[in-house]
Amino acid sequence: MGNCCRSPAAAAREDVKSSHFPASAGGKKKPHQARNGAGAGAGGAGEKKRLSVLGEEGRDVGAGIEEKYALDRELGRGEFGVTYLCMDRGTRELLACKSISKRKLRTPVDVEDVRREVAIMRHLPKSPSIVSLREACEDEGAVHLVMELCEGGELFDRIVARGHYTERAAAAVTRTIVEVVQLCHRHGVIHRDLKPENFLFANKKENSPLKAIDFGLSIFFKPGEKFSEIVGSPYYMAPEVLKRNYGPEIDIWSAGVILYILLCGVPPFWAETEQGVAQAILRGNIDFKREPWPNVSDNAKDLVRQMLQPDPKLRLTAKQVLEHPWLQNAKKAPNVPLGDIVKSRLKQFSRMNRFKRRALRVIADHLSAEEVEDIKEMFKMMDTDNDGIVSYEELKNGIAKFGSHLAESEVQMLIEAVDTNGRGALDYGEFLAVSLHLQRMANDEHLRRAFLFFDKDGNGFIEPEELQEALVEDGGADSMDVVNDILHEVDTDKDGKISYEEFVAMMKTGTDWRKASRHYSRGRFNSLSIKLIKDGSVKLGNE
Repeated sequence: MGNCCRSPAAAAREDVKSSHFPASAGGKKKPHQARNGAGAGAGGAGEKKRLSVLGEEGRDVGAGIEEKYALDRELGRGEFGVTYLCMDRGTRELLACKSISKRKLRTPVDVEDVRREVAIMRHLPKSPSIVSLREACEDEGAVHLVMELCEGGELFDRIVARGHYTERAAAAVTRTIVEVVQLCHRHGVIHRDLKPENFLFANKKENSPLKAIDFGLSIFFKPGEKFSEIVGSPYYMAPEVLKRNYGPEIDIWSAGVILYILLCGVPPFWAETEQGVAQAILRGNIDFKREPWPNVSDNAKDLVRQMLQPDPKLRLTAKQVLEHPWLQNAKKAPNVPLGDIVKSRLKQFSRMNRFKRRALRVIADHLSAEEVEDIKEMFKMMDTDNDGIVSYEELKNGIAKFGSHLAESEVQMLIEAVDTNGRGALDYGEFLAVSLHLQRMANDEHLRRAFLFFDKDGNGFIEPEELQEALVEDGGADSMDVVNDILHEVDTDKDGKISYEEFVAMMKTGTDWRKASRHYSRGRFNSLSIKLIKDGSVKLGNE
């Protein structure tokens, strides 16, 4: 669902004092209202019937949410949701409001994702380590999740800002993350998307609580139940997810990846392509030789090994992780700084991904209603019997008629997508996912558009000042140190600016795993799964 209550880099309280909340409901343009009707599925856009997402569970706020809450500046966004700083008009309390546009809920799967996110946040007990949901409501244009505000920054950013980062500090963070996992599992929930961006500090204080903030991919489970949908963020993805046969153990793996990064500054499984990263995960070789691992305690390395155990049956449970000697004796863990190399790696990891997230968001924002409309029209034309599903034969005939511009490999990918879902057909959501995947990957126009967004003066280069301006717009720190970090990584010819070729190279390297769109991820992961089966890397589990 995108990142909820994404914290601004500057102190939110100070910003709010100087910002101007609208005095009345009509005092500010409602940013969340849809331009047209919403619907789930291929026929949604033309239907007059109002889409009810939350049903009786959600309070209907009629004309809009701004009668009770004053919405202010944007804090962050995903493909579906935009999160705003907001204030309760009655109590003056500062909160975060994630508004999910109904116009973007195009399939029944999308609608169900939102319902489940709300249900899980209501189901989980109150905890100092999980962001609390104050209210879920909907109006004609959007579903709104009003949550406590987390203003202390992202996990990695806080670590990078610390002058003294140690094993002891890493142990404290790991304990909190695994306590969240334990709470989820005890209450029948798999998180499915544990990553550093989904943990924010509640406030700016040194001892601020760390909170899990995004349950958009989480799912309810019963003991012994297995799942096959590939979801999550691939750096943190367990091998059994790639094999499409997994249970709650995947959360421990993800927490183990975060712990590895906390201790050395880079992910354990790395490659320049998606397929390469997936194969590295499946091989499961963990590098304990590079700096600073020789100086890390044996207990810490032992815990990492047991959390990144490839066989989920042998992997530690959340309870066992919390009982591990390294966490049991966290206060006795080495308090020696892990070194500048770890901090510089973490900083690069954090900054680069912020720049990429910004670029991906530009691409997502430019995938206009018209582009999606074209896909919808093609689906309708191919679906000759109007049953809402494109069969193998309809797809073949349709491609021959309307899809002559597609390369043979792209046609093959569409057909393979039909084959792998086991039904020999695609519904609109699946068709949209694969089509968007093909559009974005086969068409450099989207990358060119994103590049031009940053290249304000149109001279063919992203210069330091332009990069700084883009990061400030995105709520990032305006420090030139951040800009220099990015330039150091991306500017390969060292001329002090980023060319289009350098920008494309950055976007296409292994760090291009954080996708702006859930649909994109679904289509993308389906394609990745096909490749892994073909090259023999995986044999699918029993689905």
